[in-house]
Amino acid sequence: MESSSSPLDAEAVADLVLLDPLTEESLVQTLQERFRRQDIYTYIGNVVISVNPYQSLPIYTPEKVEEYHNCSFFAVKPHIYAIADDAYRSLRDRDRDQCILITGESGAGKTEASKLVMSYVAAVSSKGEEVNKVKEQLLQSNPVLEAFGNAKTVRNDNSSRFGKYMDIEFDFKGDPLGGVISNYLLEKSRIVRHVKGERNFHIFYQLLAGASPQLLQQLKLRQDCGHYGYLNRESSSLPGMDDAANFQAMVIGFSPAEVTELLEVTAVVLKLGNIHPSWALALPSSHTELREICELIGLDPSTLEQALCSRTVKARDETVLTTLTVPQVSRNTPNEQKKVMGVLDIYGFEIFQDNGFEQFIINYCNEKLQQIFILMTLKEEQEEYVREGIQWTPVEFFDNSIICNLIENSTTGILAMLDEECLRPGVVNEDTLLTKLNQLLATHKHYESKETQNARHVTDTSLPERCFRIHHYAGKVTYNLTGFIEKNNDLLFRDLSQAMWAARHALLRSLFPEGDPQKVSLKLPPTAGFQFKSSVAMLMKNLYSKNPNYIRCIKPNDTKSAMVFTPELVLAQVRYLGLMENVRVRRAGYAFRQLYGPFLQRYKMLNPRTWPRWDGGDREGAEVLLAGLEFPAEELAFGHTKVFIRSPRTLFDLERRRQERVAQLATLIQKMFRGWRCRTQYQLMRKSQILISAWFRGHRQMKRSALIVQAYARGWKSRRLLRELKAQRRRHAAATTIAAHWRGYQARRTYRRYFRSTASTNLANFIYRRLVQRYLVGLAKNLPPLSVTDRTWPSAPYRFLDNTNQELKNIFYHWKCKKYRDQLTPSRRAQLQAKLCASELFKDKKTLYPKSLQQPFRGEYLGLKQNPKYQKLHAVAKDKLVMADSVMKVNRANGKTVPRLLLLTTEHLVLADPKAAQPKTVLTLSDIRGISVTRFSDGFLALHLKEVSTVGAKGDFLLVSDHLIELVTRLHQTFEAATGQALPLHITDRFSTHFPKGDVSITVVESPKASANGPVCKKKGSNKMEVLVQ
Repeated sequence: MESSSSPLDAEAVADLVLLDPLTEESLVQTLQERFRRQDIYTYIGNVVISVNPYQSLPIYTPEKVEEYHNCSFFAVKPHIYAIADDAYRSLRDRDRDQCILITGESGAGKTEASKLVMSYVAAVSSKGEEVNKVKEQLLQSNPVLEAFGNAKTVRNDNSSRFGKYMDIEFDFKGDPLGGVISNYLLEKSRIVRHVKGERNFHIFYQLLAGASPQLLQQLKLRQDCGHYGYLNRESSSLPGMDDAANFQAMVIGFSPAEVTELLEVTAVVLKLGNIHPSWALALPSSHTELREICELIGLDPSTLEQALCSRTVKARDETVLTTLTVPQVSRNTPNEQKKVMGVLDIYGFEIFQDNGFEQFIINYCNEKLQQIFILMTLKEEQEEYVREGIQWTPVEFFDNSIICNLIENSTTGILAMLDEECLRPGVVNEDTLLTKLNQLLATHKHYESKETQNARHVTDTSLPERCFRIHHYAGKVTYNLTGFIEKNNDLLFRDLSQAMWAARHALLRSLFPEGDPQKVSLKLPPTAGFQFKSSVAMLMKNLYSKNPNYIRCIKPNDTKSAMVFTPELVLAQVRYLGLMENVRVRRAGYAFRQLYGPFLQRYKMLNPRTWPRWDGGDREGAEVLLAGLEFPAEELAFGHTKVFIRSPRTLFDLERRRQERVAQLATLIQKMFRGWRCRTQYQLMRKSQILISAWFRGHRQMKRSALIVQAYARGWKSRRLLRELKAQRRRHAAATTIAAHWRGYQARRTYRRYFRSTASTNLANFIYRRLVQRYLVGLAKNLPPLSVTDRTWPSAPYRFLDNTNQELKNIFYHWKCKKYRDQLTPSRRAQLQAKLCASELFKDKKTLYPKSLQQPFRGEYLGLKQNPKYQKLHAVAKDKLVMADSVMKVNRANGKTVPRLLLLTTEHLVLADPKAAQPKTVLTLSDIRGISVTRFSDGFLALHLKEVSTVGAKGDFLLVSDHLIELVTRLHQTFEAATGQALPLHITDRFSTHFPKGDVSITVVESPKASANGPVCKKKGSNKMEVLVQ
């Protein structure tokens, strides 16, 4: 290979010749890594490996064409355009005929590769009108070829079922003049049978889907695919493929008459599939299908019927008409000086579960292509070594000539024996053929069968009966002999040829020249194997006469998924394509070679003697450069124009040193550039600083002079203004004096007129007004703070202002309270209202009241929301909660207390058991008739109920609460809100309660014997109770 100017990537080398270490695993891993980076092309020397991405990539644009046009093959990234450009320039500039061999299995992208090659050649050649016409014909020939030669298989929706070889002819300027297309091994058997899940050739579906109703009527066809036996009587459409549109794009360079004749023949083939052999022997001449076929080709129906159902046999001077058997009738239905650049798109190596005659001849062709590939590669290598004066060392490689000879030998080859069996009289079948192969090839090391294995005492269960195995270069392939003899015969009886010659159809007559009665030949027609062997021999001769270029296509997965890589599948194709053998041949001698000039230009920085400039010759410079790097002598060789490096490891070491040296040089360049830039910037800044300083000093001097001038001017203006102000003040003083004298004069005159009648009243009123004015002004300046708790107020300076002062104090205090109330939040307002209500109820009446002033009224002391156990208590009342607290209920019988939960809502009062959280008593507020409390600091209270209420029959309740003030206050507020009346409250030491057994008189006594935890109740007889409180 010749090196690229871009850095080498050891993880995903662009050329597999440089792969180190070289194993199947490392080769597949390199292809996978490049595929992951969307680099679908890789080199093996000048061989391009293409991995099908199954999606469109932006690498085929006109910009890419320009990038690869007239560039060195290894100067850019691997691409199919590179090999197309190299072949085109070799043909144009060196006058060497070229051939591009495209191989790979079905679905690997061979057809797309051939399209890309032709589109590139068309894009880079000249732009004349005639040239453009030829270009368009070359590019548009693909739809025709694909229509008649491609079909859907299980592996590929657009699989080429023939080998296509296209010779593109160029004139001396490199402009295309035309093309000749040859085909090899068309899969004719697909017309009459194909497996389920596949399709027949595209042309049948395109014709039925894209033809107009008038054309279909003219061809006597129906649009329904299910009507035709050759289409398996089923409708078949492909996602992403428009058969109708492809039919419109198919016709190229044909006249309307030629198109009509071609479609008529296609329709005849399609309709022949509806003539079933089981009843064809008794077919009446008026049968619809036969009659329509004869109308299309201009033939008498009786003639076609006789040709399909009988056979004429000549023996010496006698002619015998023989009726055909059903299988024979089945076989009678149809089964199918300038510069040159050839493009070969042909089957790849095939290994299926069941391999038949088609796979055998396909793999034979691939063996021949592998043979020419290896030999031409070795020839190129040897020619370059001789041209450069490097000693050529013979390369050991697997020579597959022995396999080719096994198949094609004219006496002992498999094809020769197959032809012999087909021509031998007597009983001929696959068993007799296998017996003959076993006899002649028993000792051949590349041939195996069940009998030869048994003779060698080898047990191989994978080799069935009526099968043989060949050890191909790509692996072992087992072939099933069933159908070999029938497919090899490929007989077309003379009666049918003569019938087609008798048709009044120009194209059909040209397809059967052997049917001409004047050219009757008794010679047997060649077999399919012989024809294919001859075609391969002609192809090999053609390829040997041209300079070969290779594109190896690889299918990355079986599901046609975009950018999915299956290593096991790719490894199998690497073996089929013989890529490892190719790499070994390429790197058997020297893996890397490059012209001295580019090599020296790329690596000259590694030696001080060649850096930065070498004044001698390129070869001497390269020798000096490599001598300083101390590589082993066996790693290097110097040709006439190129330097050769043996192992990739040496090249990678050279590239690593270059990258390290480039980094050092880049650092040095950056350092020098930064120093120059800093010095230049400093000099510019210094010049600017000097210039700015000079201007600044001049400006400062001018500013100082301006300041002096301004000072004198401002002084002069100030003095002038001062003189004016003084004069104005004197004038004002004079006017004031005059006005005072005048007002005095008027006042004195008025006084003299009115003084004697109202003098005392006016003076008194004037004095009072002045005193009030002074008082109000002084009060505004000495107002007390705005705090509502501050009741201070300035005293009145005069006694006649006492009432006024008190009224203003009250107004000011009420105003402060209003301001304070306006700032309160709703919750705070409610708390203060409760506190105010408590003050009205208990102030100066109960000793406990002062202690409650500092305690906020919380209302909820049980934590109902946090305790799910108590939440159902609130649901009993079904209204808004006002207060929740724990209280002690006094037993009426013995005076003992028990704990209870008290819930006060807007309409109810609930007493509940704290343990079970179950309500004991539920009172509506209208059932309460009053409350009695003591005047001491205890929490004892009596809840008086109306006797007419539902709960009143149980009597009044005696409770003890730690929040008595808040409880009574909120009960009073709630009661008043619910009933519109004030709740009667009795603060006394002695009151009467109503119990079910009668009224009880309760006396409250302040005693030190009372418990600190609450009042002590003692029963004194049946109708008295004493309560001791602290």
